[in-house]
Amino acid sequence: MGWRLSHIFRHPIKAHGREELPSVNLTEGKCLPYDRHWAVAHEAATLMPGWNACMNFTRGAKTPALQAINAQFDEASQRLTLTHPALEALSFAPDDSAGQAAFLDWVRPLMAVGRAQPARLVTAGRGMTDTDFESVSILNLSSNRALGQRIGIDLGLDRWRGNLWLDGLAPWEEFDLIGRELQIGAARLKIVERIGRCRATMVDCATGKIDVNTLDALEQGYDHTDFGVYARVTRTGVIRAGDTVEIVE
Repeated sequence: MGWRLSHIFRHPIKAHGREELPSVNLTEGKCLPYDRHWAVAHEAATLMPGWNACMNFTRGAKTPALQAINAQFDEASQRLTLTHPALEALSFAPDDSAGQAAFLDWVRPLMAVGRAQPARLVTAGRGMTDTDFESVSILNLSSNRALGQRIGIDLGLDRWRGNLWLDGLAPWEEFDLIGRELQIGAARLKIVERIGRCRATMVDCATGKIDVNTLDALEQGYDHTDFGVYARVTRTGVIRAGDTVEIVE
């Protein structure tokens, strides 16, 4: 097949920055460690114990400037560093009350006028993925290239907020994997469903400004607005960028 794992990304605070990792230890039934571990509940949120739907959190679909945040989380010190082209870098401890207050002060200038404002940084004891199960998103580099060629620009990778990027597949071949299981490094993942996309994917992550209508391009070109697939980890193990990817028969 010649498939391989090209990139690994995680997003410590849901919708507030991403970081690339050389490797990660996946755990059965869990998302990437510290992926969407925190989320920013807005002032109109109605939260229940455990997982909550994305409508309760501030996110790039409503506030494009958030898409330009980059993150670096140090697991040893439990400190998170965020950067944005319009702000000074911030380093803080997300589980510390003083750190949370500093983060809320830092992010408020990015918020869109008329939108519910950030109120608190929350955790749920699990990754707050867009799915009600702890998912790993798997995306296809050739699908990204195909869509970018159709639009006429380099879309980059960040706007899709994916976890694992695969290389060597044909464009949109990832949709044919639903129900199948993949071996990546020492781990296995079962592909569950397609990822429906929102307006956050329309934003250039270098600037935090909308630069292209990805949703219209998907709809007009392919009769859907899906990009990538969600998977469940079915076998614990370490994966590394460059690992081969195989279908488990």
